[in-house]
Amino acid sequence: MIKKLWLTFSQTLAVLLALYFITDVLRPEWTPQWLKAPAGGLNTQGVLGYRKAVEAAMPAVVNIYTSKAGNAAKHPFFEDPEIRKFFGDEGEDGFGDEDPASSLGSGVIVSADGYVVTNQHVVDEAESIEVGLNDGRTAKAELVGTDPETDLAVLRITLPDLPVVKFAHEDGVRVGDVVLAMGNPFGVGQTVTMGIVSALGRNHVGINTFENFIQTDAAINPGNSGGALVDTAGRLLGINTAIYSRTGGSLGIGFAIPAKTVQNVLGQIIKNGVVTRGYIGVEQQNITEELAKAFNLPQQEGVIIAGIVKDGPADKAGLKVGDILLTIDKQAIRDTTQMLNLIAACQPGDKKPVTLMRDGKKTSLTIEIGVRPKPGDFLKK
Repeated sequence: MIKKLWLTFSQTLAVLLALYFITDVLRPEWTPQWLKAPAGGLNTQGVLGYRKAVEAAMPAVVNIYTSKAGNAAKHPFFEDPEIRKFFGDEGEDGFGDEDPASSLGSGVIVSADGYVVTNQHVVDEAESIEVGLNDGRTAKAELVGTDPETDLAVLRITLPDLPVVKFAHEDGVRVGDVVLAMGNPFGVGQTVTMGIVSALGRNHVGINTFENFIQTDAAINPGNSGGALVDTAGRLLGINTAIYSRTGGSLGIGFAIPAKTVQNVLGQIIKNGVVTRGYIGVEQQNITEELAKAFNLPQQEGVIIAGIVKDGPADKAGLKVGDILLTIDKQAIRDTTQMLNLIAACQPGDKKPVTLMRDGKKTSLTIEIGVRPKPGDFLKK
């Protein structure tokens, strides 16, 4: 009898403990790390979700409607079929239309006084720009400035009580982190898709002059351009700018301009109306294995100076065609992309030491950084 009572008591105790464990929804202090929910957390029904991130960021993501003349001059950049595959179907972003076109895109409100960040290609050649908020309000937008070399543009609207997105700390982003892409794909309305960070610092993509993309597999489609890529707390990681696609649909390879770049461009455009970058006036070339052998180099780092702009900063400093640039301001140069970014980050007027290889010997020079010409000015030369 005692044995039966003990068995019944033990079974009852086991059931009660199990029920307590389940109804307590896996108390954090007892839960193994691999069972814990990510930052998105559990919603009120106990299902894993990211509604808090959406509630924090979505109100600040806007639809952008532009009208533009069909006979306006198009930048030859967008006529290249190899470039167009990054932006989806022809006409979705207003490219290639002969008649007056209405274009759809997305943007993000980044300040309470009405500044909106989007892609430059969304508002390129626009005659009028209208912004539609998630709460149903609309407003005419003023184009404050653009930066074609990063494909960013800044607009401004005048409305009270504007929702604002918070910027994330870029240093905290890691490959594998969950991210959400928000925007207005194909004009169907505000949409959220989920994915992960597939890669960081992606460059050599061939769509912008300055590339440092966050790559994600979150579905990004035409119309998402200029929208937000956010973390699971709803903080802005980047501006969705392009997809790699042969059909116009998402293939799981999307690119976003990181928040650090966005903040830099935004600050300069608000303050000066333009973005100013450093420039030394050279044509550079990567060192291939064959060139390394020809120049008797122990490694393939550095870049070859293939051309020099007459009376430019490099010319005045004494650089010569055939020099191999090894460092700028004590930072080693790996390739032409990194060199371009290093120089662009310098302030015009700064004097920077450079190390180079000339005739098999290392030598040092000092270059006074100049102002990088606008993209159109390069074409005139």
